[in-house]
Amino acid sequence: MADLRPFHPRTPPEALDDLRRRLTATRWPAEVGEGWERGVPLGYLKGLAERWLHDYDRAAWEARIAALPQFTTVIDGQNIHFLHVRSPEPGALPLILTHGWPGSFVEFLDIVGPPSDPRAHGGDPADAFHLVIPSVPGFGYSTPLSPGWNHARIARAWAELMSRLGYRRYGAQGGDTGSIVSPELGRVDADHVVGVHINGGLAFPDGDLADLSPVEAERIAAAERLRATGTGSRHAAGARGRADGGRGVPHRPGYPAAGGARPQRRALVGVRSRRALRGDGGPRSAGRRRAGVLPGAARRSLTAITRRRIFVYE
Repeated sequence: MADLRPFHPRTPPEALDDLRRRLTATRWPAEVGEGWERGVPLGYLKGLAERWLHDYDRAAWEARIAALPQFTTVIDGQNIHFLHVRSPEPGALPLILTHGWPGSFVEFLDIVGPPSDPRAHGGDPADAFHLVIPSVPGFGYSTPLSPGWNHARIARAWAELMSRLGYRRYGAQGGDTGSIVSPELGRVDADHVVGVHINGGLAFPDGDLADLSPVEAERIAAAERLRATGTGSRHAAGARGRADGGRGVPHRPGYPAAGGARPQRRALVGVRSRRALRGDGGPRSAGRRRAGVLPGAARRSLTAITRRRIFVYE
C-alpha cells in the first residue's frame, strides 16, 4: 500500500468563524414571484442560513467522519481522498462506491456498517464487502482540483486506486455521476471488475410494455413524470451549455449529454456477457430488467454483485 497516507479531517476554527460572519452579513434580496417559480424562495433560503448558523452540529458530523479509516493518495496528478473500511470477514469482496454530483462520500455513511459487517447486523457473512469510498476529484477532500477530469479519467483513477490497495477482484457501485463512472470502470478494468451495480439513473425501456405488472407500470409512469417535470435544467443544459439551465452555474462537460440528451438510451443495469439473460421468462424479460423496472432487480441490491448476474452498463 505504497503512496497511501492516513488522513484525519479537521476544519480550521477560523474557517468556521469566517462562514458565520458571511452568513450573518448576507444582504437578502426582495422576494420575486411566488413559491419556486423564479428560483429558491427567500424564506427557504433564510431558513437554510439559520440552520448553518445555529442548528447544524459541525463537530458531531466531523467526529462521525473522523471515526472511519481514511487516506489520501495522488493519482494522475490529483489528490484523491477515500474511506477504506475493511470487513472482518476474510472472504469479503472489495467494493468501490462512487457518489454523485453534487454530493460527497458522506452519502454512504449510513450504509458502511451492514455491507462491511453483515454478521453484526443480522445478515449473511457471505455477503460482506471491503468498502472503498473515494471522493470524486474536486469534491470533499479530493482537492485542489487539477484540470481535465471527466468520467473516463475518474474510472481509470479508480482502477489504479484499487490496484494500489492490492485488490485484484472487486465490484463497483455508484449513483448519479457514480452511475456513469462505475460502468466505465467495469470497461477499463474488465479483467478485475467482477460486477457493477448502479442506482439513480433515469432510464426508459423500449418495446412492448403491455405485460407490465401494476407496480412496474406505476414505476414507468413515475419516471415519465420525472422526465417531464423534474429534469428541465438538465435538458436545458444540453441546449444552452449550462448545467443549471442557464441560471449561472458553469457547465460540466459530459453530464448533460450523458444524463439529459438521451435519457431513453441509458440503461440502469446491463448484461455482463453482452447477451440477453433468460432469467425470468426469456429475452423480453431481460430487456425489462436492463431498464431497471423489475422489483427483483431492486431487491438484490449490492449483494447481487457476488452472484455475478446482471451488472455491466451497456
